[in-house]
Amino acid sequence: MKDLTEVASISGKGGLYKVLKPGRSGVILESLDEKKMRMVTNPTHKVSILAEISVYTTTEDGAAPLEDLLRKIYREFGDDPGVDSKSTPEELMSFLEYILPEYDTARVYPSDVKKLVNWYGILVKVAPELLKEKKEEKKEAAKKKDEGKSDNSQSLKKGEISGGIASGKKDPDKKQKMY
Repeated sequence: MKDLTEVASISGKGGLYKVLKPGRSGVILESLDEKKMRMVTNPTHKVSILAEISVYTTTEDGAAPLEDLLRKIYREFGDDPGVDSKSTPEELMSFLEYILPEYDTARVYPSDVKKLVNWYGILVKVAPELLKEKKEEKKEAAKKKDEGKSDNSQSLKKGEISGGIASGKKDPDKKQKMY
């Protein structure tokens, strides 16, 4: 999986699903658990793509993307966030307050945080690469690109071709070869 656009949740069903193929009448999904059960959703299922989910905040934007939240949890806690679905509502809400101090206390419930923690646990087991920072990936790609560049690349003058194969000037003593 490349990113959270390939991971979905179905309202009323636990767990997370990998989006295999979207279609006209529904979406083909595969569960991310050990069973790898496949199913086709129909219009009555409410399927939510994780990349499109946000948590309500009191900031000017009004919401924080779930993806940013999951990455922050991974950066702060790694594999063990210290809470799970059996934690008390007070523990869950204090965990969220630590991760996202500006969350909207009137619109975010302990059941929402419980889902967040469950989803985080699944993603850590199945696809931890989705939780790593994008900045690290960009830095690695830039480093590889810089290593691939040649050190002798110079800016060319008008009429010159790289490598000295041809220069725009004619030498009267030498015959020009046409290739």
